Amino acid sequence: MQTWARELGFSQIGIAGVDLSSAEAGLSAWLAAGFHGDMNYMAAHGLKRARPAELVPGTVSVITARMDYLPASTPAEPGEWQARELARLQRPDEAIVSVYARGRDYHKIMRARLQKLSERIEAEASAFGHRVFTDSAPVLEAELAARSGQGWRGKHTLLLNREAGSMFFLGEIYVDIALPPSDPVSGHCGSCSACIDICPTRAIIAPHKLDARRCISYLTIEHAGPIPLELRPLIGNRIYGCDDCQLICPWNKFAQRSALPDFDERQGLTGQQLTTLFAWTEEEFLRHTEGSAIRRIGHERWLRNIAVAMGNALHAGTGDDANLRAALLARRDHASDVVREHVEWALSSGV
Repeated sequence: MQTWARELGFSQIGIAGVDLSSAEAGLSAWLAAGFHGDMNYMAAHGLKRARPAELVPGTVSVITARMDYLPASTPAEPGEWQARELARLQRPDEAIVSVYARGRDYHKIMRARLQKLSERIEAEASAFGHRVFTDSAPVLEAELAARSGQGWRGKHTLLLNREAGSMFFLGEIYVDIALPPSDPVSGHCGSCSACIDICPTRAIIAPHKLDARRCISYLTIEHAGPIPLELRPLIGNRIYGCDDCQLICPWNKFAQRSALPDFDERQGLTGQQLTTLFAWTEEEFLRHTEGSAIRRIGHERWLRNIAVAMGNALHAGTGDDANLRAALLARRDHASDVVREHVEWALSSGV
């Protein structure tokens, strides 16, 4: 099965059982604290996330899959790619899109290849009931992956692998046949707290505990309304997602480049100026983000995020203040209340 998986671009597969009862208390406490923010779907499905056999009746095993996503252009020298990405934070007028979102939408890639893997297994074995998932349903992905030997849960709550860091996607195949589970691996974070210390908004409130409401990835992608005032200056020039806790992680010096060209950086999203992206019309936004995970946030949220980054750039004093202000003024009368609010905030930030 590992050979078939690698032929489809996966880095590793594992097998997990369906008894996740020991994870239920932590999930319930996290939801009760409101750490999921506007992600109402997290609470709507309740404990189904920890009960695979309730989500898909008849499920007795879960095949987990891991797929590396660093683009082919990533420097091979250990640590070099992390340093290059961290350097972008020192260029306030450059827009930063999270590495995973610079290529094609991983949901489509993973789902299609998980389905092909399922068909290959079925062709070689016998007919079996199955359903594939990748970040698209009430599934405890990282928990299942950890239990199936894909890695361990880092203090930032993401999965870590000794040979691949954390720069990978996860997917699952729920199956109605009993398969021997893989052995889990032990954790290797030790006393390191780099991910906690670097988080700009202090979203990692304790080891293995994330308040999504403060996370820049949540704020720029999942959150639909105005971004809280106190958090706007902390977002810097990150306009879609945030990689800081992964960039600083020592294990990511082992992060692997993808075996697929789908995750190669598309032109226009890497190293681009804030003013250029802010000038995109909705039609241009849709064209440039076709087939990208970015499209799901819509043009309004795109402009909101960039307006915040432009305000931070003005506050930092990049030497391009005139162009930044002119671009913001051009959107001052935008039809969206949310865009107008963030444009005004940005303009006031540079005073």
